[in-house]
Amino acid sequence: MGRLALLDRDGVINVDRSDSVKSLDELVLIPGSAAAIARLTAADIKVAVVTNQSVVGRGVIPMRQLEAIHQRLVEMLGREGARLDALFVCTDPPGAPSQRRKPQPGMLIEALQRFRAQPAQTPMIGDDLRDLEAAHAAGCQRVLVRTGKGAATQAAGIPTALLPVAVHADLASAVDALLGQG
Repeated sequence: MGRLALLDRDGVINVDRSDSVKSLDELVLIPGSAAAIARLTAADIKVAVVTNQSVVGRGVIPMRQLEAIHQRLVEMLGREGARLDALFVCTDPPGAPSQRRKPQPGMLIEALQRFRAQPAQTPMIGDDLRDLEAAHAAGCQRVLVRTGKGAATQAAGIPTALLPVAVHADLASAVDALLGQG
């Protein structure tokens, strides 16, 4: 296993909201996610979040509010011994995406370069088809969790071109499987 794990945010670490996380009060961790990230940290694996946050690009909240939400996320995780080594955020609105907005691989490639990680040894853990598509385009291992949009993503069928995809109940079980391979 690589020395880097890439994680989507909404639906993987925190509860996904159909109306987006717009305030500190709306940021709720998925049970077990902080402890899972702490296990990665303890195993000396860097953790980078790669997240689309069009809530800024669509003008719903200002960038400073997203930064405050991410500061709170770091604090909440830190209380359980978890650390995020980097946060990569794409604020592009869906109608005007750059190469950074998933399903494009831009943010993943930036993370791989920053941590000098090998894509084939780097899992991308997400809950959405876009996460799997971005991981495939970047050459990363594809891991789907059934939290957030994951169960619906799995039920809709994963395109053959994206296989293999490891599927787990949640981030905690995905991390258990990854560390078990080590």
